[in-house]
Amino acid sequence: MTIFQAILLGVTQGLTEYLPVSSSAHLVIVPFLLNWTIPADQVFVFDVLVQLGTLLAVIVYFWKDLITIVVEFFKGIAARKPFATVESRMGWLLILASIPGGIAGVSVKSIVEEAFSNPRAVGILLFGTAILLLISEYNGRKQRGFSSINWLDALWIGLGQAISIFPGISRSGATISVGLMRGLKRADAAKFSFLMSIPIMLIAGLYSALDLPGVANLSSFLPVILIGTLVAAVVGYLSIKWLLSFLNRRSLTVFAVYCAILGAVVLVVSFIR
Repeated sequence: MTIFQAILLGVTQGLTEYLPVSSSAHLVIVPFLLNWTIPADQVFVFDVLVQLGTLLAVIVYFWKDLITIVVEFFKGIAARKPFATVESRMGWLLILASIPGGIAGVSVKSIVEEAFSNPRAVGILLFGTAILLLISEYNGRKQRGFSSINWLDALWIGLGQAISIFPGISRSGATISVGLMRGLKRADAAKFSFLMSIPIMLIAGLYSALDLPGVANLSSFLPVILIGTLVAAVVGYLSIKWLLSFLNRRSLTVFAVYCAILGAVVLVVSFIR
């Protein structure tokens, strides 16, 4: 993998991690459409570790919320009143929402790795994201705020995150869609989606780091990863800011159309080749 490829994929990751269009799909599709040949042992490791850049972006963007949640979480435990405040309760809900995705990630890791080398499967799964977005947009009540999220909402949204481990099913798309179907407003569903991405991306990044010793030419590959990660962090921060503003005014329909068109393009190109 070259530095140019890492920069372009870092921009791709940053733009698409929080937009409901599947960043993992784009990390498969961009090299496929550009006909890049990247060593197989580098692809999956890079794709997972570059998410640490967008993890940094969401931590920086929501750092005030995160500090409040962490402080109230431990204060609640110390006072033996773990659910006394909205913030302490939110800490428990974010943990609960992360459990299904963590279990799914460990259980089907090998299958997911194979999916990263199958653009045709990714194209098909993008249609799944489009359908989820449309269903939630036209069936969700969009009335409840962030503080109204309860344990059942968190569990359902966590299941949405679990199915998104496959490239093509957007993590933010699936979790925001489930949030809308649970009656949350778009921006509030998105905020919870972004916050709950922190534990799962951190665990996935650390877990993938265990594969680094098996990567060929590791010393020359590490700087490439770092460049891609830094680019993803900057672009990801801007992406979060834009999307939250967008969702206060507009619907998810445009992203559903985009996913359907991109999925169709990938399928056509794969059949032609």
